[in-house]
Amino acid sequence: MAQDPTKVGRLKLTLEAIRAHPTGRVALKVGIGLIGALVVAIGLVLIPLPGPGWLIVVTGLAIWAIEFVWARHLLRFTRDRLRSWTAWVGRQSPAVRILIGATGLVFVAVVAVATLRVSLGVNIVAEVWQYITTH
Repeated sequence: MAQDPTKVGRLKLTLEAIRAHPTGRVALKVGIGLIGALVVAIGLVLIPLPGPGWLIVVTGLAIWAIEFVWARHLLRFTRDRLRSWTAWVGRQSPAVRILIGATGLVFVAVVAVATLRVSLGVNIVAEVWQYITTH
């Protein structure tokens, strides 16, 4: 989906106007820093859970990239590695892609089971085994 060039242009002009004032520049850096940190922190908490933890971390990194050069470089590096990985997987045989997908699913299942066990004290494997053996 293409971005509306007028909206992007207005956003850039707004950011330039804020940066033109010393107080605005500091406030923008602090605001972007705090919002980015909050999003990254939420993403880091969600990484061990099934779901979009890494996507949320990268979103926080993109927020930081609005104001911080180091975040732009890290975001570009991350995007490049992701594109390389995606291209490499795309060149593999269907059997290798299935193996990669299955490995990912097993990893997510192990993390989900461990999260249930540690966070909620639920041993889902024992519960399922007990259900299977009693029914």
